[in-house]
Amino acid sequence: MSLKDSTPLALSVAIHVGLAVVLLWGDFSTPPKPTPSAVQIEPIQAVLVEKSTVDAQINKLKKQDADKARKLKELEDSIAAAKTKKLNEEKRIKTLERERKKKAQEKKAADIAAKKAKANAADKLRKQKILEKQQADEAAAKAKAERIKEEKAAKKADDLRKKKAAEQKRKEQEARERAAQQELIEQQMAEEMASRQQARRQQMMTEIGRFTALITQTIKRNLITDRSTMEGKSCKLTISLAPSGFVTNVVTGQGDRRVCEAAKTAVYKAGTLPVSKDPEIFREMRTISLTVAPDKFN
Repeated sequence: MSLKDSTPLALSVAIHVGLAVVLLWGDFSTPPKPTPSAVQIEPIQAVLVEKSTVDAQINKLKKQDADKARKLKELEDSIAAAKTKKLNEEKRIKTLERERKKKAQEKKAADIAAKKAKANAADKLRKQKILEKQQADEAAAKAKAERIKEEKAAKKADDLRKKKAAEQKRKEQEARERAAQQELIEQQMAEEMASRQQARRQQMMTEIGRFTALITQTIKRNLITDRSTMEGKSCKLTISLAPSGFVTNVVTGQGDRRVCEAAKTAVYKAGTLPVSKDPEIFREMRTISLTVAPDKFN
């Protein structure tokens, strides 16, 4: 290889080596380096290099270029990821900020609503107390009116009760007086009636006694006696009579048989005995009992 042909190659190798050094050891965070065109390259002393050495150097540079490209790609990916992360973080911050503002607005609205609700509750409570006081006053007034009404009604009822009690007492007094008067009248009437009844009874007994004596005399007139057999003896008769005095039945009771037969025969022989025309006296004489003693008729 001639010197003329090896000069460009050596120059290329030197340039690539410089770029590799810049890429491998350079600081990407620092401001950009001047472009290669701006770099002052010292004149390179052309030397004669073997082809295998040059090829090895070229392969090395190619590998370095690939590594550089890979690292550049990784760097770009890292930068992109950082940008994405930064964008996401900015979005997150903006979201948080919006949420914060929203929460602040909501809290402000809630505070306003709470204050309004509190004010409304206080106003409602005030109105409720006013209403309750009005209702209490109305209830008290109504209760007072009812109490006065009840007191008037009670007084009226008490007056009416007293009036009724007085009227009842007056009526009871009048009833007692009437009862006493009626009792006195009844007592007087009873005494008078008893007196009349007693007089009537005495009259009836007198009449009954008179008619009994007449009947006895009639039997005596029709009685056949035997002193030897009948003296000191007697017989009890029960005689049933019709209103006309007709003898309807004769029943002999205790006594001497002969006296009883003679007395019974004498009654039937008479047929009709003397009786009172007074129905009341006749009722007492409808059935008459008497004792026949022959020795007493003489």
